[in-house]
Amino acid sequence: MSLQNDESAKSYKEMSIYQIWVRSFCDGNGDGIGDLYGVYDKLEYVKSLGVDAIWFSPLYPSPNADFGYDISDYRDIHPDYGTLDQFKKVLKKAHELGLKVIMDLVINHTSDEHKWFRESRKGKDNPYSDYYFWRDKPNNWESIFEGKAWEYDKQRGQYYLHIFAKKQPDLNMDNPKVREEVKAIMRYWLDMGVDGFREDVINFISKEEGLPDGVPFLPAVNGMPYYKDGPHIHEYMAEFRAVCKEYDGCFQIGEGPMTTIKSAMKYLVGKDKSLDMMISFDHMMADCLYTEYVHRPFSLIKFKKAMTRWQEALDGKSWNALYLENHDHPRIISRYGSEFYHRESGSMLAACYIFLQGTPFIYQGQEIGMTNIHLSSIDKYVDVSSKTNYHKYHLKDSADKRLKRIYFSSRDSARTPMQWDDSKYAGFSKVKPWFYVNKNYIKVNVAAEDKDESSILNFYRKCLALRKGSKTLLYGHYKEHFPKDKNVYMYERFLDNERFLIVCSFSGIPQKIQYPASFVDKKGELVLCNYGEKRNAKTPGFEDRFKGDIENFALSHNMLRPYEVRVLMYK
Repeated sequence: MSLQNDESAKSYKEMSIYQIWVRSFCDGNGDGIGDLYGVYDKLEYVKSLGVDAIWFSPLYPSPNADFGYDISDYRDIHPDYGTLDQFKKVLKKAHELGLKVIMDLVINHTSDEHKWFRESRKGKDNPYSDYYFWRDKPNNWESIFEGKAWEYDKQRGQYYLHIFAKKQPDLNMDNPKVREEVKAIMRYWLDMGVDGFREDVINFISKEEGLPDGVPFLPAVNGMPYYKDGPHIHEYMAEFRAVCKEYDGCFQIGEGPMTTIKSAMKYLVGKDKSLDMMISFDHMMADCLYTEYVHRPFSLIKFKKAMTRWQEALDGKSWNALYLENHDHPRIISRYGSEFYHRESGSMLAACYIFLQGTPFIYQGQEIGMTNIHLSSIDKYVDVSSKTNYHKYHLKDSADKRLKRIYFSSRDSARTPMQWDDSKYAGFSKVKPWFYVNKNYIKVNVAAEDKDESSILNFYRKCLALRKGSKTLLYGHYKEHFPKDKNVYMYERFLDNERFLIVCSFSGIPQKIQYPASFVDKKGELVLCNYGEKRNAKTPGFEDRFKGDIENFALSHNMLRPYEVRVLMYK
């Protein structure tokens, strides 16, 4: 069955999804913290983007050791964000606006303040004793966030496993009672009316029996061979998939850190598949290794290779989750674009991924081009991984150099308050927010960009509308051109007799380009471009050389302006 005729899959394949990290989205009750009251008030804005669904990062009660990804109660709403009744109001209004709602399902670990862990630490005779991993003698695994992967608990007199922060003990999914708890949680939210789940680090939930020592020379991930894609992962995933099948239209998106295409396909393909999409990380390594640890100049070649691998491997077999930002990654303009060419690079980056085959995810603030925040001290950061990395790695470097690495890598840059307007606190709140507001909110904000036809915000709207209105851009095949070009990403999407050519410059210097031989003698229609007569490049003198009708220019000159994108349609 072709992808476009698969009726059961259209619900997620033809949609685009907006991610809300609620703490920094909008403060509706005036306490400086984003909440569901603010979300309720902004749902029309979300709908105006042209998206079809909202993915909420965790809304549950949490002590916030990892800002919501350490859950202390899976069946309630964090008091900072409102009440269960308020969530139901948001859910109802979202559905009335035609927006589906996806919850974050975090089941690799809980908070150490969850009832299950509080009971488990009481002793081996407790009914919750085996809900977690306890050992008298720990192995040599390192945690990803915070020191060794084992923490001694005085109350129980044993060590417990935490792949992430110390306050995030790993659940023992080998215990069937734990899996039944997970299924009950899923049904609880699905019965309420949510439409699916984004499943956090889901490929980590099955651990190797015996928990053997890890590879000694792999910092922070030495135990990963024994907890990534573990021995029973697909058995457990099948159980959770069965729950979703009880509900019409329910879909599942898995996050797969360090996953390969080969391993991802085992989740994504066949009648026994357990996920509809997998959030992979390959393309986010184009300027780093593991995001936080090793930084290097952005490589477009590496970025293109990753994109092309996944596009080609999944074509006709499964479906891609397309993203450039989320709560775990710094802002993309600061990484792969240019803050100097802010509007140009922000809009180019939008087009470069939205027109790939897959479902686009847009993270709050991405659509207006929010950028990384500069903080003067590591003490001003709140993210546990940023603090750990600063104090653990590159210790021979100066404090300034280590702080610069944090600027490039910190998840906190994705978590600064949403910039709604140019009033005090960026319109996020009427009181001082829980975290620092980026100083560029005076110019980079929703109100200003909404009025500017050539803004990044309105370009996102145009991209999403164009994608949704085209079967070729939804379901067409993918082909990359000139993969060795270090400055230009060019690919086509084709279906039946229609083709689109997407041409993206990743350079602040004008680039001469050539078109593929199969396009040279064809007349294409320029359907989208991020340049117009009123908004020229900032390169001195360059705009004067090429004034005139933008469409004629694009079709008759083999030259791309800084961070220019062109979308050409051929029939």
